[in-house]
Amino acid sequence: QVQLVTSGGGLVQPGGSLRLSCAASGSISGINLMSWYRQAPGNERELVASIRNNGSTHYVDSVKGRFTISRDNAKNTVNLEMNSLKVEDTAVYYCNAEIVYKYTYNSRLHWGQGTQVTVSS
Repeated sequence: QVQLVTSGGGLVQPGGSLRLSCAASGSISGINLMSWYRQAPGNERELVASIRNNGSTHYVDSVKGRFTISRDNAKNTVNLEMNSLKVEDTAVYYCNAEIVYKYTYNSRLHWGQGTQVTVSS
C-alpha cells in the first residue's frame, strides 16, 4: 500500500514562512509529477505548484516569487517552501503524486491527508 504523509502546517503571521513536506511510502518504483494543492472554505481546490521528475516546475501566479517547490527522489519527498505569506494563503494544503508501483509499473494519483496553513495576525 502507498501512503502520502503531509506535515509542516501551522499558524504564522503575515510575512512569515512555513515549510511543508510530503513523504510517500510503500511499494514505489518511482514518482512522476508531484504537486501541491490548496483549498480554502467556500473555494475550489486549486493547483499551487508542481514539479516533474526532470525538475521542471510550475506555479500559480499568486505564489510566484514567494513559494518554492522541490523534491528529493531518494526519499520520495516533495517540499513546499512558503515565504512572505499572506492572509489569502490560508487554506488546507494537499500533496498529490503520480506514483509508479513496483512490480506492475502501473501508476496512480495519490492524495495526502492535508495540513492546515493559517496566516493571521
